Amino acid sequence: MSSWGNGVRISVFGESHGEGIGAVIDGLPPGEELDLDEIYLQMSRRAPGRDKAATPRLEKDIPEILSGVLNGRTTGAPLCAVIRNTNTRSQDYGNLLTCPRPAHADYTGYIRYNGFNDIRGGGHFSGRLTAPIVFAGAVCRQILARRGIRIAAHIASVGNIEDERFCGTDIPDELMDRLSGSVFGLIDPSREEKMRALIEDCRMSLDSIGGTIECAVTGMPAGAGSPMFYGIENVISSVVFGIPAVKGIEFGSGFSGSELRGSENNDEFIYEDGRVKTVTNNCGGILGGISTGMPIIFRAAIKPTPSISRPQNTIDLSTGESSVLEIHGRHDPCIVVRAVPVIEAAAALAIINILKEAERLGAE
Repeated sequence: MSSWGNGVRISVFGESHGEGIGAVIDGLPPGEELDLDEIYLQMSRRAPGRDKAATPRLEKDIPEILSGVLNGRTTGAPLCAVIRNTNTRSQDYGNLLTCPRPAHADYTGYIRYNGFNDIRGGGHFSGRLTAPIVFAGAVCRQILARRGIRIAAHIASVGNIEDERFCGTDIPDELMDRLSGSVFGLIDPSREEKMRALIEDCRMSLDSIGGTIECAVTGMPAGAGSPMFYGIENVISSVVFGIPAVKGIEFGSGFSGSELRGSENNDEFIYEDGRVKTVTNNCGGILGGISTGMPIIFRAAIKPTPSISRPQNTIDLSTGESSVLEIHGRHDPCIVVRAVPVIEAAAALAIINILKEAERLGAE
């Protein structure tokens, strides 16, 4: 399915080289004021063609709101927005219908949809479909901000070049605000030069590189979430894995915590100014699927862009023989940079659903 969410539901539609792409968001509270400039800022952070680390395909990515907003405020009806595709070169993808790209969804899409899938630009599997997710997240994060909740992410690594990590117990509002408006978001900006050099080396080598993104949510009240199958980790993971190229996720100390002893990994409780806090935050702000009130922190692994210009071995589905594929078109040498606002948007969708569920249960 291309729909997600319970309390606030998003449905994504369109294909990379179709007339347009977009989203329908259902369940938003009425009367919420929307700052269109803030929405445009988030869209521009993800939009292609604005940075050498990204694909040269230039799209304005200005969402056209068709319903659900009147006089700048949500009406409570489904909010629908469309983003027109204006810069497509579909001829670059003509050979992919029968010769699937390695590490891409061409083959699985061909099998799943009996060859009727739109192959142009990756169709509905394309990373271009993350633009409607960013739009929906930009709407939701404004609603969350009025409730004291901030969301920001940064490039945690490109290849083996790493940025600093978030401090799990104290993340300044100034840092969250800076990162949530950055195009190349880093906690330590001095790492940018080395990361860009690696990305450029991959681009010039007709190759690509992956990396990781770390995301934080601050201001989350303690007690939100549910155990077992609707915990915060479950909800965040389910929407984050809807983002193409995400191959892994971890919370708090994550996999590195498996190497620690309990005495090292446990977060001891303290009172600070009458509020319950933890000395460390290896749990990532979540215990038993429920928020502790500390920052929620998770990291997502982003695979290298599968579309590279080097010749690759594949198969020809029309002849049943082996083939060599040379991919044309315009592709990111590193998806990580433009994926940062998408991860933030996914977090916003997850958190607004978790909070709306908490309100519903509380009302009952």
